[in-house]
Amino acid sequence: MSSPGLTPTPRTTAQRLPARGRHDRATIDAILDEALVCHLGFVHEGQPFVIPTIHARAGDTVFVHGSAASRMLRALDAGVPACLSATLVDGLVMARSAFHHSMNYRSVVLLGSLKAVNDPGRKLEALRAITEHVAPGRWAQVRPPSENELRGTSVMELPIVEGSAKVRSGPPGDDPEDLALDCWAGVIPLSLRAGEPISAPDLRAGIAVPEALLRYAR
Repeated sequence: MSSPGLTPTPRTTAQRLPARGRHDRATIDAILDEALVCHLGFVHEGQPFVIPTIHARAGDTVFVHGSAASRMLRALDAGVPACLSATLVDGLVMARSAFHHSMNYRSVVLLGSLKAVNDPGRKLEALRAITEHVAPGRWAQVRPPSENELRGTSVMELPIVEGSAKVRSGPPGDDPEDLALDCWAGVIPLSLRAGEPISAPDLRAGIAVPEALLRYAR
């Protein structure tokens, strides 16, 4: 079970267009669960980094993973403050004025410190969650990680404690004096759609694409 909402802080309260801000967990969780990729931002040895990576939410925790040799993950495990963000773009907002062009979007920003997951059982469960986040049902269809693969993989966890979502939806917000302009205005919807699966060239004959992957959607 997840908590009903996050307490707003000065760092997570929207200063511009505050009506778009959200702190309820239903909105935050839904965005994290739909997004395929997140970005991790942090400062290491005086240099800023923003790294794209796959994630998964499990209850009140977000997991990320990478190579055990990863400079990013070693720095994060040392307690470097981090920012995790995920964004979904739902449409292009075409206004009558250049100024009011925008996007319909849903985004989440989480703040905090990540820690390594060292318990073998919990680490395996985190990797299962990441795999299932990308393709539900896939974990049961494939070989699980070997001991060597587990040793070569780092898993980090970030508790969902401080953060917020920001959402824009709907038509353009043109100024009243622009409504009479001879210019089309509206929204171009955007979505992430899966194409037809392409079998690996070395796939043995007779192995069909699993039904869940044929119906893949986010």
